Amino acid sequence: MATPPASPGSGTAHLRAARVSLVLDLTGGTLPRVLHWGSDLGPLGPAATDALRLARRSQPIGFSVDGTVDVAVLPEQSAGWLGTPGLAGHRAGRDFSTAFRVREAATTAIGGGPVRDGEGGRVTVRAADDTAGLELELELELTASGLVRQRASVVNTAGTPYTVDAVNLTLPVPPEATELLDFTGHHLRERHPQRTAFTHGLRMRENRTGRTGYDAAHLLVAGTTGFGARSGEVWGVHTAWSGNHRTFAERTFHAVSLLGSGELLLAGEVELAPGERYDTPWQYGSYGGRGLDELSARFHRDLRARAHHPHTPRPVVVNTWEAVYFDHDLTRLRQLADAAAAVGAERFVLDDGWFGARRDDRRALGDWYVSDEVWPDGLGPLTDHVTGLGMEFGLWVEPEMINEDSDLARAHPDWIMSAGDRLPGPARSQQVLDLARPEAYAYILERLDALLTEYPIGCLKWDHNRDLVEAGHRPTGRAGVHGQTTAVYRLLDELRRRHPAVEIESCSSGGGRVDLGILQRTDRVWVSDCIDALERQRIQRWTNALIPLELMGTHVGSGLAHTTDRRHPLDFRAGTALFGHFGIEWDLTAADPADVARLAEWVALYKELRGLLHTGTAVHGDHPDPAVEVHGVVAEDGSDALYAIVAHGSSDQYPTGPVRLPGLERDAVYRVRPQAPGDVPDGNAHRWGVPLPWWTPEGVELPGRVLEAAGVQAPVLFPERLVLLRATRV
Repeated sequence: MATPPASPGSGTAHLRAARVSLVLDLTGGTLPRVLHWGSDLGPLGPAATDALRLARRSQPIGFSVDGTVDVAVLPEQSAGWLGTPGLAGHRAGRDFSTAFRVREAATTAIGGGPVRDGEGGRVTVRAADDTAGLELELELELTASGLVRQRASVVNTAGTPYTVDAVNLTLPVPPEATELLDFTGHHLRERHPQRTAFTHGLRMRENRTGRTGYDAAHLLVAGTTGFGARSGEVWGVHTAWSGNHRTFAERTFHAVSLLGSGELLLAGEVELAPGERYDTPWQYGSYGGRGLDELSARFHRDLRARAHHPHTPRPVVVNTWEAVYFDHDLTRLRQLADAAAAVGAERFVLDDGWFGARRDDRRALGDWYVSDEVWPDGLGPLTDHVTGLGMEFGLWVEPEMINEDSDLARAHPDWIMSAGDRLPGPARSQQVLDLARPEAYAYILERLDALLTEYPIGCLKWDHNRDLVEAGHRPTGRAGVHGQTTAVYRLLDELRRRHPAVEIESCSSGGGRVDLGILQRTDRVWVSDCIDALERQRIQRWTNALIPLELMGTHVGSGLAHTTDRRHPLDFRAGTALFGHFGIEWDLTAADPADVARLAEWVALYKELRGLLHTGTAVHGDHPDPAVEVHGVVAEDGSDALYAIVAHGSSDQYPTGPVRLPGLERDAVYRVRPQAPGDVPDGNAHRWGVPLPWWTPEGVELPGRVLEAAGVQAPVLFPERLVLLRATRV
């Protein structure tokens, strides 16, 4: 049972859910300190939590102030903490340091009412620093999936403005966490992992692109030495914010180790007038007692529990971009729609080029009117054809951007974001439309609302194709990334209120805006503009570390990858796209008939298995051979599973050794067999007629514990090939 504080600012709170414990120290009237975040401690009464608080007190030797230095979730220098401050700000140079005192603390169920043991809960703390003229509210939750999430609100209670420079929230990790994992990348190669030692000092990842960013930390994970997908103990944080942000790991010689994050505010960006407040983004923390898969599963379960999470089968998508680019022609697009319907597509998305003078990527952004030149009768003839084929119609938009060569820019040049009288340097011939400006916001809302009202549009592909450089509000030139981000959130929220049936995809030059803030308002993310299957294997794997497969746009491209000039066989391309929200980015009217027929088989498999893929638990094997990867999805009840064995390159082993199949019920017996159409082990042995004994439609039957501990012999595969395995409980 959670233990509520006996009085404001005193006592402890112990929250438990999904094999996780969060114990908070609320004594002394100061801000909450985390005594434990990690493995479940079991039921603890007040006496036990008090004893834990005593047992975790450090010795006051060599600190910055006499006595013990307690580091709160919002660390304060007044408590003796000389690391990264929780709140950085000032009032004309004064009140740079705070000493908040708790006035009220309450522990409740997340939905209100008393806390039930094992179901998580919420701790709300209200504090104030009368000298600094500030009030603070902290919300800390342990969700039913075992996620910790927290946010803060700062209110200026004095009579003069207060400048907020940063609000950073932290979660402690134990000394056993010796390694750090975060991510880097670039356009066409998003979310690639990098590991470093967790040593003394500060590792800070800052993103100043005005969007989540290709090279964002994504997740910052601390773990025991050598942790993997199925091994080791790990703690990770993510910031649910789509603008500038910072994420950091900090370890001091005083045996304090923290993971922290918050919005990165530009100079003077948030100045609170008397009575105004600043709200931080939510920070999420996830724990895995048995590796990264457990950490990720908590995020996935939490997202799937949302009321607005997509619960209908995720439709097979055909997107027109790599098929036609800007060459919009009604006859050609009707033919493409016919070909899409023939292979089983369920959603047809018209990409860039349908509006204004948009015949290339250098003009007309902002002119959100259907082009009279290309579409003299409007989009109706195409939407009628698409919906007549039984498919849903989708439309590409980029509402946050503007071309200087556009009617909108010529009419309202002051709507372009800039730091002063000069315009920022263009990127992709684009500037940024200041949506924090009421007139610009109203124009975009009216245009999108009108399109969604006039046409039967089932989804919007919402793009965002440039970084925010010198993004200021005119005429002051004051920094405006924060205002732009919150305005975009308001715009999305309002469109969803007016058109609740319309789904929205977050795209940002591919995968440049993937975070839990944007996903509160969208229904999937475009993982990357690169649909080269080899690159996608890595990009999709690490995107899936945060979000479940049904929210990941994963498409099959043509035989020649447009972004890498690399060729892959269809089964490798389709087998890669299968693990996500499946789609097609390919001119099917020009495809070989045999390829089209084979693609239809993959579409049929996706439709058969999307219920499993989009509700099951994602699993990844810790295979020792870097050339071989095993990943899959196991049904929540353990009855069914699908695995891919992927050859990324040439292996040192010949033939490839056995692979373990993770995540199955230990004592259940499974029938394991190749899964068509991914059942062709394309490699030397297969081409030479050398069979793999168990590789038959009947397969083998083995207990889950055997399949996870001993595994099955993998077939020999050429590099950049994959096969599928199905494991069904007998």
